[in-house]
Amino acid sequence: MTTIVEHHGTPVLVLDADGPTIAEPRDVLDQLIGAAYGRADVVAVPAERLDERFFDLGTGFAGEVTQKCVQYRMRLVILGDISRHTATGTALPALIREANRGRHVWFLADIDELATRLASSPGTS
Repeated sequence: MTTIVEHHGTPVLVLDADGPTIAEPRDVLDQLIGAAYGRADVVAVPAERLDERFFDLGTGFAGEVTQKCVQYRMRLVILGDISRHTATGTALPALIREANRGRHVWFLADIDELATRLASSPGTS
């Protein structure tokens, strides 16, 4: 199940944590882009919906997912605790720090943190 909520004038598609795993590039188009296109500017994805390969940067899957979102001008937010993934190396924490400085991809704890970020960063451009 997905819902659309609005935070500070920005429509956000929030995916349910219990939905299908996003494991292939096609899933990004179907579950994220297709579901949000024309309805939301931001897609909030619970971390547990992402295949484990997303958090292993060597697979390239995180790059595929984020590139598709950027290509379709969709902001991507990964929600939830990913500390077990960040504890095993330095590449993922570095990516998260860099992403959270930008506007297109954020790694946040929960929807409340997303609302706070959107309050200071409205819009999609």
